[in-house]
Amino acid sequence: MKKKLLYSVCSLVMACALASCDYLDIVPDGTPTEKDAFANQGTTEGYLYSCYGFIPNNGNTQSAIDFLSGDEVVTAFESDPFAAFSQGTYTAISPHMSYWDELMGGMRYCYTLINNVDGVPGMSKKMASDYKAQAKFLVGYFYYLLIQSYGPVIIVKDVEDVNVPIDKFKARAPMSECVDFAANMLDEAAKDLPPTRDGDEYGLATSVAAKTLKAKLLVMAASPLFNGYAPHKNIKNADGAFLFEQKFDQSKWDRAYEACQEAVRIAEKSGFALYKAVPGTNVNAPEPADMTQRSLRFAIIDKGNLSETIWGNTKGQSNNDIQAKSAPYAQGDKGRFALNAIAPTLAMMERFYTDKGLPLDEDPSFPGRNDWWKVVDAPAGCEYAEGKVPAFVCRRDPRMYAWTTFENGYYEIAGDKPEGSNYDKKYRRGKAEGKIVMKMMIGEPSGRGANLNTLRNNNYSPSGFLNKRLVDPLKPASSPKINYIHPYLTMADLYLLAAEAAVEVNKLGEAKTNLDKIRSRAGLPSVDAAWAHAAHPDKANGKEGMREIVRQERLIEMYMLNQNFWDLRRWLMAERCMDKAPDGVNILADNIDAWWKPTQVQVSRAFTAPTNYLMPIPQEEIKKNPKIVQNPGY
Repeated sequence: MKKKLLYSVCSLVMACALASCDYLDIVPDGTPTEKDAFANQGTTEGYLYSCYGFIPNNGNTQSAIDFLSGDEVVTAFESDPFAAFSQGTYTAISPHMSYWDELMGGMRYCYTLINNVDGVPGMSKKMASDYKAQAKFLVGYFYYLLIQSYGPVIIVKDVEDVNVPIDKFKARAPMSECVDFAANMLDEAAKDLPPTRDGDEYGLATSVAAKTLKAKLLVMAASPLFNGYAPHKNIKNADGAFLFEQKFDQSKWDRAYEACQEAVRIAEKSGFALYKAVPGTNVNAPEPADMTQRSLRFAIIDKGNLSETIWGNTKGQSNNDIQAKSAPYAQGDKGRFALNAIAPTLAMMERFYTDKGLPLDEDPSFPGRNDWWKVVDAPAGCEYAEGKVPAFVCRRDPRMYAWTTFENGYYEIAGDKPEGSNYDKKYRRGKAEGKIVMKMMIGEPSGRGANLNTLRNNNYSPSGFLNKRLVDPLKPASSPKINYIHPYLTMADLYLLAAEAAVEVNKLGEAKTNLDKIRSRAGLPSVDAAWAHAAHPDKANGKEGMREIVRQERLIEMYMLNQNFWDLRRWLMAERCMDKAPDGVNILADNIDAWWKPTQVQVSRAFTAPTNYLMPIPQEEIKKNPKIVQNPGY
C-alpha cells in the first residue's frame, strides 16, 4: 500500500469519523463533495485508501480491543484504553471503544465508491472493477468485525438517504442473514481481485484474503457462541423476530468446512505457506541460532519473506509499541525506554506443550505438578536458559522459548551495552553476543526495583515472564520502532480454522493433517506420534478429544495475534478463563527459590456471562435508532 498517502488519508478519515455521530452520514466532514472525490483517478485512489482508513489498528498496544486483552498476557499498563475489556468496565453508555459507528461510517465510504467509480474520467474498466471489488471486500470485513463483536447487526446494502424518517430506520437482521450477506460480499469481491499483491499495492485486498476471511467468518458463525447458545435464544426485535437460531445447526459446520477447504486450496496454489527461516537470511541477527526457534521468532516480522501473512496491517508501529513494551528493561538514549512490561500469564505458559508435543498433564515423562517448581540446573548447552530454573520451563515446546522468556532465560535482542543494565556485556551470550540472559528478580536489572522500597508502578513484568513474539532481534532497545506487517490473516490461522472445521464434521484425519503442518514447523512430532505416548492416548481418536487438541494448538500458535480474546468467547470458555486475576510467579522475590512460587497478579479482571460474550451497542446509537435492540445485560 502506498504508505505516505495511506497514513495521511487515514489520519484525516479517522478524525472525521470520530467527529461524526450519525452512522447514516454519507461522507464525513473533510470531503467537500462526491464530485471532488471522484474528479480523476488520483482523487479516487485517495478515496479508496480512505475506505481502508476505517480498519481498526490491530497492532496498536494502547487502543486495539483484542491485542492485549485476552487471558494470554497481563501488562503493567492497566490504565490504557484496552484494559477496560479485561477489567469488564465497558458499558453501553461508556463502551470505551466501539466498532459500531465507525465501521458503519466506513461502509458509507465503500458504497459511495462503488456507486461512483465507473464514472471517473480516464479510469479503465479493469481498475474500476478492482476498486469496486476492494470496497466490497472491506464491507465484508467490516461486517465480520461487527458480527464478531455484536452478533446480529443492521444490514446496509447501499448509501442510505440521510433524510429517511425514523419509522423507516432498519432493525438488526437475524444472525444467519448477516453472515450470508458478509459471505456473499466476500465471494463477489474475490471474483475481481488478484490472488496476491506486492510493491506499492501490498496490503490491499486480494482474492485469497477474501476466501480466507469468508472461511473465518463461517467458522465463527458455526461456533458454540453463535450456534445454539441458550441465553441468546430469546433476543428478538420489537416485531418479535428472533435474532439467533433457536437450536444448534450442524449445517453451519458443513458450510464452514467447505469454505476452509476452498481457502486452503487457493492460498497454497497462490504461494502462501508457513514461514521457515533459511540459512543466510537476516544475517545481522545471529540469534536465535537454533533454526526451529529462528523460524518461529522471525515469522511475521521478516519483511523479506511475507509468505505466511495472507493479509496484513501496513500502518507500522510507533516508538511506544510492541517492541519497546516487550524488550528487557533499560533506559535508552534520549530518554526512551525498553519497558519490560508485556508478560505472558502462567495460564499461557502452561498451555505450551512439552517437547514431546503433549499437554503437560498428558506427558508421562514430564514432572508432575508437585514437582513443577523444583529449581534445577538448566541442561548444559540448551538453547533457552542457563543457571537455576524450575523443572516447569525445561523440555518444553520450542514456541515457548521462541516467544517468551523468564528469569535466567535468554532474550535475543541487539543494542548498546550500558553498564548495569540487562544489556550489559556480562549478560551477553550467543553468537556475536546476540542474546542476553534475563535477570528479573528484585535488585536485578530487569526487576521491578532495586529493593522493595523502590518499586516501579509501571514498566515491569507483572507475571515474571516476558513476551518475545513480534519483537525484532535486530532492533536495539534504545531504538524501538519497527515496521513489520501485523497480520489480519495468516496461513497458520487458516490451517487451524480448517482443522477445527474438520473435527466438527468428523474428518479427524484431515484435522490432524492440518495440525501437523503447524506442529512440524514448531519442531514437534505429529498428533498421532505424540498422543501414542500420552497418558490418555484415545483422546486423539475421538471428536471430543480432538476438539480440545485443536483448541489448545490454536491458543498456542496464535499467541499475541489478536485471537485469544475472540476465541475464548466463541468457544464459551471466557467465563472460565477471563473472570479471575491471572497467576504469575513471585515478582517481589530476591532469591531464586522464592521467585518460582505461583502468585496471583494484583490486577482486576471480570467477565460476566452471558453479558460479556457480546459487546454493548453504544447507547447513543440506540437513541438515534429506537429499532435497535440492545444486547442483553447492558
